Amino acid sequence: MDCVFCKIARGEIPARVVYEDDKVISFHDINPKAPVHVLLIPKMHVENLKEEIPADVSYALIRGIRETVKRLGVSEYRIISNNGRGAGQEVFHLHFHIVAGIEIPPATV
Repeated sequence: MDCVFCKIARGEIPARVVYEDDKVISFHDINPKAPVHVLLIPKMHVENLKEEIPADVSYALIRGIRETVKRLGVSEYRIISNNGRGAGQEVFHLHFHIVAGIEIPPATV
């Protein structure tokens, strides 16, 4: 597969890894939008949250977020995932942006 995130997960492309286990990996974004900007991905290829995700991978993603922020030493952070081209997804491999270190105004709906 020619997916850039799959290549990172397989170690074919170097990344500044924060956390890794057998199901997920988190690494620093190469184009950060905040003082702390890390991506968390499942190692298996899943396009986005529209797809079925095995329960063990779903759990690993939540555990990965907790472990990543612990290793980064942050307690307040934002998690963002764009799902589909119309929502701004650019890399079609499920990923969560973990962003911290900036004041973010409350969302208005």
